[in-house]
Formats: sequence, C-alpha cells, structure tokens
Amino acid sequence: AGGHNAGHTLVVDGVKYDLHILPSGIVHPSAINLVGSGTVVSVPQFFKELNTLHEKGVNSNGRIFVSDRAHLLFDLHRSIDGLEETALGGAKIGTTGNAARSGVRIAEMMDKSYFDERLRRLAKSKKGRFGDLLNYDVEAEIAKFDEYRVTLAPFVVDGVETICKAQEQGQHILIEGANALMLDIGEHSYLSGENYQTDFADYGTYPFVTSSDTGLAGVFTGLGGLRPETLTTRIGVIKAYTTRVGSGPFPTECFDEIGNLLQERGAEFGTTTGRRRRCGHLDMVLLRHSHRINRYTHLNLTKLDVLDTLPSLRIAIAYRSQNSDGSVTEYRDRFPADLSALDQGRLEVVYETLDGWREDISGCKRWEELPEQARRYVKFVEKDLGVPVQWIGVGPGRHAMIERK
Repeated sequence: AGGHNAGHTLVVDGVKYDLHILPSGIVHPSAINLVGSGTVVSVPQFFKELNTLHEKGVNSNGRIFVSDRAHLLFDLHRSIDGLEETALGGAKIGTTGNAARSGVRIAEMMDKSYFDERLRRLAKSKKGRFGDLLNYDVEAEIAKFDEYRVTLAPFVVDGVETICKAQEQGQHILIEGANALMLDIGEHSYLSGENYQTDFADYGTYPFVTSSDTGLAGVFTGLGGLRPETLTTRIGVIKAYTTRVGSGPFPTECFDEIGNLLQERGAEFGTTTGRRRRCGHLDMVLLRHSHRINRYTHLNLTKLDVLDTLPSLRIAIAYRSQNSDGSVTEYRDRFPADLSALDQGRLEVVYETLDGWREDISGCKRWEELPEQARRYVKFVEKDLGVPVQWIGVGPGRHAMIERK
C-alpha cells in the first residue's frame, strides 16, 4: 500500500538498488512481481526504476505487473500536497504520505474519454479550492497520459485474479511491506447524507502517520484475493535500534553523539527524500505494541553491526508518564493512544543497559561466531517479545545475514 514516497535500498552482489514503486523481488531472476491494488502509482517513476534496473543488468521482462485497481498519482496531487503542507506550517506531519486523495484508478485510465473527463473535473474542483495558488496544466497532464496509456498497458493485470491464480497453483507468495506499524492509518469512507465521511482506525502515532494500512491489515486491503488461512508466516523486520522519519513522538530519540553515530554508521538517510532519519535506542514498548497488532511468527533483526563501537547499549523497557493529578501511569505492554502521555516534560523512559561487544561483526556468518554480548542482545529481544529471531543482519549486503537454524 502507499506510493513511491517511501523506498528501500538493496545491496545485491555489491550492486546498490534504490526502489520505490517496484517490489524488492524484482532483483531475483525467477520472481514474478505484482504492484498491488492498494498502491498509488507514479507512472514516470515506475518506468524510471525499470530503466535503471535494466542499465544494471536486471532483466524484468515478463516479471513485473501492476494491478488495474491501483490508483494513479498525478502532478496535480504533488501540487496540492505542497500547498497543504505550506498551509499547515509548523503543524505539518512530515511523513511520506497524504490520505486526502481523490482517486483515479489505472483501469479507468484505459478509457481515454472517461479518464480525460475525470481528470478535468478533479482539476476544476481543486482550482476552485486553491484558486491562482494552484499552478497546474490539466491538458498537459492529459497529453502525458495519452502516452502512458500505451506504454503501461502491457504491465496491467487484474490484481485479484493474479493473486487467486497464484494460490490455486500452489505458488509461494512473499508480501513486502514498506512503512512500519507506527505510521499506520486505516482509512474507511462511508456515505453520510449526501457527503462522504472518513473515519480512521489506526495503530500508529496518529496524526503523525502515513496514508495507508502499514500493519497486517494492509496485506489484505492491498492485495485483494488473498486467502487469510494461507498467511502462515509473518516476519517482523526490526532494526537493532529505533528510527523515525518526520515529526511525531520519539521517546528514545538520541540528541547526542550516539544519535549521530547511529545516523552515520547506519546510513540513516531517506531513500526518497535524503532526509536524515531520527535515531534512538531500541524501544521494546513500541515493539511489543507492534507484535500485538501483527502477531509475528519470526523476527529479522537488522543492522546489528551498527552498534559495534558502543561500549554499552540501552534498551527501553517501559514508559512512566505523569498525569495531571500527579499520579503516574506506566506503559510496558501497551502503547498510549493519547500522544500527550509521551510529552517530554511528562515522560520518563525506563532503560535496561547491556554491555556492548566493541568488535567488528560484519564478517560473522554463523550465530556461534557472534560475540557473547551480541548474542545476549539478540536473546534479550527474543525473550522479551516471545518471538524467535530467525535472521540477524550484520551488514548492508544480501549475504551479510546470519540465519539461525
């Protein structure tokens, strides 16, 4: 779910790939890839990424498809986003997403007369709202989509039918997520009188969230046709520390040299925006909340090597928030829905400190090769969540991954 304003960086056999729209499986020569119904597709970005992959020797012919139910991203949307962020000023959310979309789906693009009418009507309504502040040429965008209609057509499929056939044939399906749970928002629209209203059932730090279901629910809303009983493995991908993009509460954020070290050693810069990610200590309160929602069966603990030089490692195990009446509420197994509980003036974070290992682990290939202190750190996470850590990342490359048997 979501658009190309989030991204992944892959390093495979020494080659770096920056992906935004395309699934990570595209670099695997035998994987068939589907951009699901829940996504918002920028057509020029889609072809830009394909061309970059081809230049790096990746043959994607016959292996990448786009659901006809996916929505289109227009230049109009970008213009509106800019105006709305300007209007919000200091209150802007700063995540990579916007839930206020007036959508046109890929299937509708294939009918030129219908599509042109929809886009002109959409542009007119936005012009009525923003007036001369909106600098947008609808006819120029229509001309672009006259070309996209031809070039994108070979990639468009019925996403629901594709998923159903794959399951009937017994194919293994790997579903890739993008943003983590704390950016989750569940958007549900309904008709009230003559107007559509929107409710949000979210599990992230609302309103500092993105525009889609980033938790387990997004698997089913973004990929229609998937049978719930076939989802047997749920892998939680977590870093050995905590990061956040954009505004919003961050109880364990480090504003000192440790935060700078995590940014630099972890290359914590947004794939899309280039913004420095905010960095902090590992937060078990947040991870327990994430596990409660998504019910992980396995964990992939990444970037353990980033902690190599630290003499000691702090792990948040609880929050204590002071209430207006002077009482204190402790949060261990739940994450507060009321974000005022996380105000810095009211909040105390309870930490447990472990010894660091202070040696290079990037060459470790087996669990037994990790220093005892590194294994203790991994086991702490495993025991706290009650979920096995199956994979441990010790570097950026695809093979810099320890798999525990």
